[in-house]
Amino acid sequence: MTLETATEPAPEAILQESLMDRRVRTIGPHSPLFYATPLEIVAGEGVWVEDAAGKRYLDVYNNVPHVGHSNPDVRDAITNQLQRINLHTRYLNSGVVDYAEKLLSLFDQPLDRVFFTNSGSEANELALRIARQHTGNTGVLISDHSYHGNTTTLAELTTGLHVKEPLGANVRAIRIPDAAGLTAAKRKRVLTEALREVDAAIASLQAEGYGLSAILYDPLFSTEGLLKTPDGYIEAVTDRVHAAGGLVIADEVQSGFGRIGTHMWGHQAFGTTPDLVTLGKPMGNGYPVGGVITTSALLEEFGENNTYFNTFAGSPVSSAAGLAVLRVMEERGLLENAHQLGKYIADELAALAKGNPRIKNVRGSGLFFGLELVNPEDTTPDPVITKALTEELRTRGVLIGKIGRHENVLKMRPPMVFDRENAEYMIEQLRLALETLEGRTA
Repeated sequence: MTLETATEPAPEAILQESLMDRRVRTIGPHSPLFYATPLEIVAGEGVWVEDAAGKRYLDVYNNVPHVGHSNPDVRDAITNQLQRINLHTRYLNSGVVDYAEKLLSLFDQPLDRVFFTNSGSEANELALRIARQHTGNTGVLISDHSYHGNTTTLAELTTGLHVKEPLGANVRAIRIPDAAGLTAAKRKRVLTEALREVDAAIASLQAEGYGLSAILYDPLFSTEGLLKTPDGYIEAVTDRVHAAGGLVIADEVQSGFGRIGTHMWGHQAFGTTPDLVTLGKPMGNGYPVGGVITTSALLEEFGENNTYFNTFAGSPVSSAAGLAVLRVMEERGLLENAHQLGKYIADELAALAKGNPRIKNVRGSGLFFGLELVNPEDTTPDPVITKALTEELRTRGVLIGKIGRHENVLKMRPPMVFDRENAEYMIEQLRLALETLEGRTA
């Protein structure tokens, strides 16, 4: 071995393996990673990220950097606040109040109060606690393929991921109806059957002495595969939950902050107002922020009976990050961008799907969209081709994911600063990837 070869960088695969060994020895082998050969991402800007080998990827997956990777406005807001002070909320600080006022201005009445948390898991845990205390009941309705966090309470109502905890005795999992591609007559039958299941679940909780404290749902039904519920379903479920004395909790971690394009919050697309709204991931553009939005009546009731305090939630720095995200969204018109660009993407995906028997449905809204992939011979879900597509797109420099009960729905959810040029590039690479895989299977 010469001196020159001895000092040459090791091949990327060797470096990747070394990093994997270190990860397994510290974090362990069970923390999930994307892709057959995991990516080491070292930098990002806007909608682009870069791996350790210097290859750039269009990020069509991550909603945590809501207004773009390394957004300068958010970065400066965090840095400037860190240079002044960062403490908990037992001292007065104008930053958290400024943020609370701005955030609450984006909600419909009577949602006019906020509890700050550090994550979506904390927010959902707190919302369920508020609902239990308000109603005196413990029963919970949940989708039968969903995920809302990783506390013990949330693990016991997790149906969309592998967990050891069994479904809680006080939990009823209901199948969310999907009306995509159905005729009007079939949509009506599906709606009737789904509401009958909701009625039976509530009756079961009441008969067994749990009662109903809440329903917890994601307005986009993203883990489920971006389902399109029949018209009137959410409204009817809301009425049933309230009639049974329960509260409605909308988990807006994925569907909120303008993601659906037509509205700021996913629940607004149904014309309903939940009792509690939970927030997380996108709030601080990568800085940990979460929250529960609720009514003054529920906040007062909970506050009078509980000394709720959270060391890091609502700190000056997290508030600065959250406020910067909202300002960037407003200044750059990102809600309208999601609406207009989302329509363009939906049309292009529909054109891509036309005549392609592998694509059953185009799903989603705004800047959260996907393709439902099936076996062309019998239209059964095809998770194999879905996974292969995510891998093929990775080689083409586009990062996406997969979701759904059968993991056969492509998951595309880019930062909100995604633009027309990015969309065109993504669609072209998706078209080429589909053609490549079709050639391999022919």
